Amino acid sequence: MVLIKDKEFVPYISAHVLKKRIEELASEISNDFSEGPAVLIGVLNGAFMFLSDLTKNIKVPVEVTFIKVASYMGTKSSGEVKSLIGLDLDIEGKSVIIVEDIVDTGLSMKFLLELVKERKPKKIAVASLLLKPDALVHDINIDYVGFEIPNRFVVGYGLDYDGLGRNLPALYQLK
Repeated sequence: MVLIKDKEFVPYISAHVLKKRIEELASEISNDFSEGPAVLIGVLNGAFMFLSDLTKNIKVPVEVTFIKVASYMGTKSSGEVKSLIGLDLDIEGKSVIIVEDIVDTGLSMKFLLELVKERKPKKIAVASLLLKPDALVHDINIDYVGFEIPNRFVVGYGLDYDGLGRNLPALYQLK
């Protein structure tokens, strides 16, 4: 068990299981983007660990950039998306993979896909470490899913509770 602020979290997905699945996703991406290079757009703050490990295992040339949006307050979605750091790389005509830590309602991903499409990339794919199918409100296609999980709050491996817990090497679920 892990205590973060006022909440207790219990082990959910181990670091070993995360590592193995990320290697599998990287292999799929390497095959699908064999023409390379691809641009990986990491969604800050939560996707930094997933993006780092994914990038190390992809076997084709990649560029990496970041974007930051916010839609969460505490353990709940705020219902609106705010762009905090914009996309600063020219992606017109390039193959792009948006790398996200978790897709739950789909609101942030819908926002990001619209933003990226405006920049006229050749191809857009989405890789998300976690997907909560029961929480989806927007119809979003996720090309590379690490794990489908129930609609429970999780922390660790980049995901946080009010800014804390990102440094945990595994995923923990709210008790």
